[in-house]
Amino acid sequence: MAEDPNKGAKRVDPRLLEILVCPRTKTSLLYDEARQELISRAARLAYPIRDGIPIMLEEEARQLDEEELRVLARK
Repeated sequence: MAEDPNKGAKRVDPRLLEILVCPRTKTSLLYDEARQELISRAARLAYPIRDGIPIMLEEEARQLDEEELRVLARK
């Protein structure tokens, strides 16, 4: 049986998620709990969350690929 990769991951405070915006575009973010990332559709970036703390640095973010953007567009 595979172990859950998010087991033990700290949850992000919902109040924090309400006020955080993308540092590049100043637009709202989507919380991807499964991947522990904050997604900026406008910037096409995914900011990591480590130990419950969002890392809001562009140099730490990963670029979203076209397939991920298509999936996000449906949400």
